Amino acid sequence: MAFSGQQRRAARIGAVLLSALGLALPAAVATGTSATAASWPSATGQQAVSSTIKVSGTRDGGMVRYYGSGALGSGGQDEDQGPLFELADGAVLKNVILGAPAADGIHCKGTCTLQNVWWEDVGEDAATFKGTSASQTMTIDGGGARKASDKVFQHNGPGRMVIRNFQVQDFGKLYRSCGNCSKQYQRHVVIENVTVTAPGKSLAGINSNYGDTARLTKVTIVGDSSRKIVPCERYKGVTSGEPSKIGSGPDGVNCLYSASDITYR
Repeated sequence: MAFSGQQRRAARIGAVLLSALGLALPAAVATGTSATAASWPSATGQQAVSSTIKVSGTRDGGMVRYYGSGALGSGGQDEDQGPLFELADGAVLKNVILGAPAADGIHCKGTCTLQNVWWEDVGEDAATFKGTSASQTMTIDGGGARKASDKVFQHNGPGRMVIRNFQVQDFGKLYRSCGNCSKQYQRHVVIENVTVTAPGKSLAGINSNYGDTARLTKVTIVGDSSRKIVPCERYKGVTSGEPSKIGSGPDGVNCLYSASDITYR
């Protein structure tokens, strides 16, 4: 995408204004290029969280860094630990940085939006999506995550997740449809305009036996010349025990993308 001189000047002015407010300007705008992710932001302050913050409606964090303390400050990988934020159905959380320790990140109880949310050091998971409605949509728009030893986004409830304008680096799995939840659902994920920086293992893990789908488009993978990061993995999900991996790569049914949807650099 080409930018005119006037557009580039406007972008530079916008970058200065947003910088003064402690906000990050998307890299594609800031540099006048077709880059796909925003710059990592600087925190405007810090706040310790000793008990889960419950959000309904819209909460704007103003780019403050939140980190766990007390019961939320162990820094462990306990599956049962609480989140820093819990979002009610329909809630929006934006302009937030999650520092370390990040506990179990964010829990969404239904439809929710995470806008310009950044995880500096992912805890158990960056965010877990629950709820029970097949029509719920969970949107991650902007932001980024790094240092996720396992999963970034865990999808336990039904519905659709959209991950767009996002960046991830040093991670295990970007998205995983729950492989062994006691109640299973059909789940769908869209991964769009995402920049991925190695090391990492996979972008999407889905359960094809439950009819899950993963649609990938405009994905850029950086620093993976041997192409070890798997764009889409298919599993046979279960309600007890461990799921089994049954395939990977585009198949036109569950893993929906083509070679042109993935750019390596």
